[in-house]
Amino acid sequence: MLAFRILMAVLFVAITGYTMVTIANHGWNLVPIFFGDMAAMAWPGQFNFDFMCFLILSALWVSWRHHFSGLGLMLGAIASVGGMLFLSAYLFIVAGQANGNVRELLLGKVRAAE
Repeated sequence: MLAFRILMAVLFVAITGYTMVTIANHGWNLVPIFFGDMAAMAWPGQFNFDFMCFLILSALWVSWRHHFSGLGLMLGAIASVGGMLFLSAYLFIVAGQANGNVRELLLGKVRAAE
């Protein structure tokens, strides 16, 4: 689990750095570019649509893991737009809480105990 947590930390730092450079060079105006590429029906749009589907899956998993509680829905909403920046931090934290128990990491404490 330590190697996994190190990977999450490395990914978090890498995506944070890349995002900061992108924002510095192009600003915060992601939404029109993201959906504009999809509307163009070309490879950049296909990648964006595929990524958006992963974001939806990530949001559903995080919400489900927290039993669709208020906290779970809030974390799911953040996951739906936060991408790997959110998921790497989230997995780093919950992997630490799971103490090496992969079942608990994937299912959450309550479901893992069942």
